[in-house]
Amino acid sequence: MEPIKSFELSKEYLESLRDGIESQDNDFIIESLDGANVADIAALLDELNMDEAIYVLRLLEASTAADILIELDEDSLIKVIREMQPSELAGFIEKMDSDDAVDILILMPTKEREDVISYLQEKEKSANILDLLRYDEDSAGGLMAKEFIKANQNWNVVQTIEEIRRQAEKVEKIYSIYVVDNKQHLLGRVSLKKIILASSDTKISNIYESDLISVPTHMDGEEVAEIMRKYDLESVPVVNAKNKLVGRITVDDILDLIREQSEEDMQAMTGISADVEESDSVFKISKARLPWLLIGVVGGLLGAQIIGFFEDGLSKYIALASFIPLVAATGGNVGIQSSSLVVQTLASKSVFNDTPWKRFVKGVLIAVVNGIVLGLFVFSVVVFIYGFESIFGLTIGLAMFCVVLLASFMGTVTPLVLDKFGINPAIASGPFITTANDLLGLAVYFGVAMSLLKL
Repeated sequence: MEPIKSFELSKEYLESLRDGIESQDNDFIIESLDGANVADIAALLDELNMDEAIYVLRLLEASTAADILIELDEDSLIKVIREMQPSELAGFIEKMDSDDAVDILILMPTKEREDVISYLQEKEKSANILDLLRYDEDSAGGLMAKEFIKANQNWNVVQTIEEIRRQAEKVEKIYSIYVVDNKQHLLGRVSLKKIILASSDTKISNIYESDLISVPTHMDGEEVAEIMRKYDLESVPVVNAKNKLVGRITVDDILDLIREQSEEDMQAMTGISADVEESDSVFKISKARLPWLLIGVVGGLLGAQIIGFFEDGLSKYIALASFIPLVAATGGNVGIQSSSLVVQTLASKSVFNDTPWKRFVKGVLIAVVNGIVLGLFVFSVVVFIYGFESIFGLTIGLAMFCVVLLASFMGTVTPLVLDKFGINPAIASGPFITTANDLLGLAVYFGVAMSLLKL
């Protein structure tokens, strides 16, 4: 028998793992995966078919398998949990923090979710999960975990250390020890260093810090992320309307949220209307991409109609057609630049940010400067390098100036209007702005030409 190779995330190991599954070489599978990072194992399972992935999960320790489930790609996770019996999935849920458990359960139909919860042995765990399911998944309440360590202000150091030992069995990472009163109102926090250095009979009320940042359960996840980023927090306590401590949000939860929102914004900016990944089916990816592509095609057809409307004028000045791509491309670029800056500002809101009106005025001033420079540059090239008449150069240059102004206006105002109505402004930064500016740019271009060249 060949010696067991240590784990290495590679195509070669993936083939060895498949061979081990096919031959049911359980010793090889278990020993080769021993000590591997759960994220690497999850990446491996994403490459296996469903039967193979579940076979591996069932061989591993329940706590390890639970950590792997959390790391799985959402599509793979849905397929895996569909193949598991409620009692089996409940065994893995028992090993997770409550927030991670809820992230999995919300992917299931209500009836199946209730079946899994009914198999949970630990009543506190099921109560915590049911409590978290009440909150919107992108709110502080939906992001928080119910596992944390707290100490009563009236305890002394000895009592607190005993409670920390007891509570820490259910808490994977200890960032802070939160201090509460007899009614569970959040008062502050105390560091482990202070507890260790204090004398045994010292009361927590004498050593805790009251200047603690907390967030309410209803706060939007993006706001929580901004608070944690601004104040460099590893965790933040969550309180209800009565300021009672109900959970905590850790930095890893926020990183997951930021990653998901960044992916959504990126897809929206490129005209993908749904959350898709490269591993999804051809039909699903096509369905997500087609809506904006169709809008782009419709925009192109309308643009052809605009050009056709000025066909007689083009027959007099054939050279006008040569500059259509220049005008359209410049308008699209200016629009995307303007909208991207506005979207970036909206994504990191601050009390010191300018008002929408000030942003608009600033955008107009920038557009005027850029428009003058680009218009003069194009005029100079058309007249002095290409050798066209001054009136023709003035037409192209003035059209360029007007298109830059209009595109900047569209790129600045559209995200602000969408944000005002609660729509993701990132969708304005892609095909929408490009298509709109193409049409408006052509209309402006030929409008200027009609006025100056008497078409």
